[in-house]
Amino acid sequence: MSGKLFFKFFHFCRILHKKLNNPRHFYPNGNAHAPTSQLDKCPSLSADNLSNKTLVMDIEGALLRSSSPFPYFMLVAFEGGGLFRAFLLLLLYPLLCLVGGEMALKTMVMVSFCGLRRDDFRVGRAVLPKHFLEDVGLEGFQLLKRARRKVGVSNMPKVMVEGFLKEFLHVEEVVGRELKVVGGYYIGLMEGEKEWRTNLDQMFGNEKMDGEVVSIGNFNSSLRNHLKEIYLVTEGDKRNYHSLPRHKYPRPLLFHDGRLAFRPTPLATLVMLIWLPLGFILAIFRSLIALSVPYKVCIPILSFTGLRINFRRKPNSSYPTSTLDINDKKQKGTLYVCNHRTLLDPLYISGGLDKSITAVTYSLSRVSELLSPIKTVRLTRKREEDRKMMKELLREGDLVVCPEGTTCREPFLLRFSPLFAELSDDIVPVAMDSHVSMFYGTTASGFKCLDPLFFLMNPFPFYDIEVLEKVCLRAGVKSRFDVATLVQRKIGRALGFECTTLTRKDKYLMLAGNEGTVPVDSP
Repeated sequence: MSGKLFFKFFHFCRILHKKLNNPRHFYPNGNAHAPTSQLDKCPSLSADNLSNKTLVMDIEGALLRSSSPFPYFMLVAFEGGGLFRAFLLLLLYPLLCLVGGEMALKTMVMVSFCGLRRDDFRVGRAVLPKHFLEDVGLEGFQLLKRARRKVGVSNMPKVMVEGFLKEFLHVEEVVGRELKVVGGYYIGLMEGEKEWRTNLDQMFGNEKMDGEVVSIGNFNSSLRNHLKEIYLVTEGDKRNYHSLPRHKYPRPLLFHDGRLAFRPTPLATLVMLIWLPLGFILAIFRSLIALSVPYKVCIPILSFTGLRINFRRKPNSSYPTSTLDINDKKQKGTLYVCNHRTLLDPLYISGGLDKSITAVTYSLSRVSELLSPIKTVRLTRKREEDRKMMKELLREGDLVVCPEGTTCREPFLLRFSPLFAELSDDIVPVAMDSHVSMFYGTTASGFKCLDPLFFLMNPFPFYDIEVLEKVCLRAGVKSRFDVATLVQRKIGRALGFECTTLTRKDKYLMLAGNEGTVPVDSP
């Protein structure tokens, strides 16, 4: 009897495996068995022909390498709705593969969006573009780039794809399903067929008559009636797609939000959910070790738990510092200036140098301040008060400053605030980079007090730190702006990062819709 049950279970798994590996099962209108087309050799899709036409591209069927929308709905469920919603969506995944088509799509929309507040929904602009860009096929992007006017069509809700297509790929029009809203909240339902057809009539009704529209992809029946010239993209074509290199992004990806650092496919999401309890316990253990054990003992223990650090130091980065200004008081401490990757930057510098360092902060939560093993002092954002305070801290000991004012995940450096250049004639730049595989340890719109916890929940979080040669200003007089630019470029060269003039305000306006100000009593 047990043998028969095992055989039936094995047979069911084989059927399910075939469906899981057929992403077009979500969209039954797509033609997965069409003859393989050679899009790059088609004369109608040449640069000369498309340069004066409108190109209508199926986002899932022709632009992205993967046709399955599940990872993007998982991002909405996890980042917008929370852990329980993500767990529910994963549980329903086998059922989604079995029912397929419109029913699977509606189910994912209901689970991911129902109950989310429309005005607070920023996943489409702050989280999804990074994952969409990593999934864009180079071949599909090159076709899109040739057209005079670009129109993107997606089976996913418009709010998920519009920000990515318009801001990063410069698509003029986006055709997608609108979500219904009641009382300012999404109810998990998409617009009906009647509204969908009305929108298509308004967009394509006139252009179909003059033959200036070329379409690429596998469109549903409602859209096919409005398109005259359609080129199908098969799964064979998409298997030959290459990922779009970062340097070819139409707009550089500087800022993005969200906790997940991986593409949440069903298998990857299952691994993450299994790891979560163990990761939470491991993060608590790592925190307790860092708070209670001396540096020399702490670092080997943390390394044994998977937390890695690569610390390098230039030979002439720590000779005696100069005297201060008219007060003629000896400067006891060293001024360390570093780029900002996570809230743990000063802790790693302190551990690498094996000495206690004071860190000045701006948006650090009260919880993080209480738990910090090193001294932290809040900046007031009043220039003269902050300058006096930091000079006094330098008289007491070593000081670390992050002049970017906020973290940046990508290989870019934000503009350095020049205030640190007025504190000392000797500045020690510190180049820092961090790497995670599961969770980002930074956030713009979430709870900042959880940032260190999420970073420590990664199986093998990694920090690469290099203390650079000391910058001496005594040889020549330079403005504080020149000093800030010089230190920024030195750190940028050491890391291979690109220097920008963007600021903390630019980041928070894009990701969180505010200027990044944090109340003093914020948790």
